[in-house]
Amino acid sequence: MDLRKIKTLIDLVQQSGIAELEITEGEEKVRISRTGSGGGFMPAQMAPANIVLPSDLSGAAPVAAPVPVVALEPVGHTVKSPMVGTFYRSPSPGSPSFVEIGQTVTKGQTLCIIEAMKLLNEIESDAAGVVKAILVENGQPVEYGQPLFVLE
Repeated sequence: MDLRKIKTLIDLVQQSGIAELEITEGEEKVRISRTGSGGGFMPAQMAPANIVLPSDLSGAAPVAAPVPVVALEPVGHTVKSPMVGTFYRSPSPGSPSFVEIGQTVTKGQTLCIIEAMKLLNEIESDAAGVVKAILVENGQPVEYGQPLFVLE
């Protein structure tokens, strides 16, 4: 795998906000991961990208030091978690999600459910707008104040 592909993968991790990406092509394997605590958006100095390359690099160009991952700040109104718990996009497994990216929402509309201490808490939009980004994966634990959605 050449360095241009690795740079593209690093950019993908930076832009998507995912925690880890692992790609295997034949016998070559690359893993790019963010490290740090708390999840969500982290300052760049706390989120270095670790690049793991195959041990057989005969004839390959030297690889530069790990590139820091720059955390992208969401643009628009951010809906944050009001509690610690587990994030769910739909009311039950197999049901459609409350909202999708690109959907228009109104103030007070249910966006997701956060399960805390066996209680399911509906999280409502505190503003009207269009869902620009969903920042948390279904079933992922969330912290108090963690960004969940970006509305435009």
